[in-house]
Amino acid sequence: MNPEARDLEFRKGDVERPHFEAVTTLSDSQAIRSVDFHPNGKLYAVGSNSKTFRICQYPQLNKLRNGQQTTAYPPSVLCKRTKHHRGSIYCTCWSRDGELIATGSNDKTIKYMRFNNETNQLVGHEMELNMHDGTVRDMCFLDDSSTKSRLLASGGAGDCKIYITDCGTGTPFQAFSGHNGHILSLYSWNNSMFVSGSQDQTIRFWDLRVNVSVNTLDHVSKEGGLENSAVTAVCVDPTGRLLVSGHADSSCVLYDIRGNRPIQRFYPHTAEIRCVRFSPSAYYMLTCSYDNSIKLTDLQGDLANELSSVVVAEHKDKAITIRWHPTDFSFISTSADKTATLWSLPPS
Repeated sequence: MNPEARDLEFRKGDVERPHFEAVTTLSDSQAIRSVDFHPNGKLYAVGSNSKTFRICQYPQLNKLRNGQQTTAYPPSVLCKRTKHHRGSIYCTCWSRDGELIATGSNDKTIKYMRFNNETNQLVGHEMELNMHDGTVRDMCFLDDSSTKSRLLASGGAGDCKIYITDCGTGTPFQAFSGHNGHILSLYSWNNSMFVSGSQDQTIRFWDLRVNVSVNTLDHVSKEGGLENSAVTAVCVDPTGRLLVSGHADSSCVLYDIRGNRPIQRFYPHTAEIRCVRFSPSAYYMLTCSYDNSIKLTDLQGDLANELSSVVVAEHKDKAITIRWHPTDFSFISTSADKTATLWSLPPS
């Protein structure tokens, strides 16, 4: 049974809410900005402002029993690299086959390393990319399993370009121009398409086979679409049909990609939204915000109707990043409170 098929039975106005419990909490000396699950779900990578990079083991959730665990415990750290970058680690990303792990930093560099999925060890020498002239804010892999090529899209501050790097050769071979503000979020959902969100208040769709953006969403392009607010987060559902964007004004916009139309704008938070993610089957959506909270939104039913969003986790300071587990109904959140916490529903 798909874990998402469990009926959470939450509706607007209900007192009850899904009771996610903190399972593990990784603590650092500074804010933790980035996290990503390995595609097999057995590991996750964490990068922090302290320049420290870690790979942690995902716990066995079947050992969690409702009411028996009162506090989260530290995760098992399989790999730890201090001073991995010369600056804070802003983003972390696994390739889709799990054989590469990349990090981006405000030291303006990207580093990526090979990872052995059998031994769970980093292997060989790290590669460093220096084409950015500002903070690297986000990255996403575009993998072609048929050719075994691994391409990395990256963007951030500075010249506002999105660079495409062939990780096989370590060579940036393409640069996309179009944004005129810092690139804050990138997301890919197939081998050739990805989307970007920017401080310039626009969302752009890109195709590796075309040298310009294939579609642009902004506050004047569509009635009821984007407004004058920086696009801080973007995500596309697994079918490639639905886009959600998070904004500095605390709003989210759902957008029908194939119909090229906005569905609705809603406000699940009271402060800037920093990350948005669909669950693996897109029944639900997570959002995290500078209001310290993580909210779950039910996407089952007519998306044009009022959506139900409930707080499912909270930090003691700004929530920065969230990632769903690839198969379990669990997620990790990171925060300015210097923690990365894994949350899960207890077994029913």
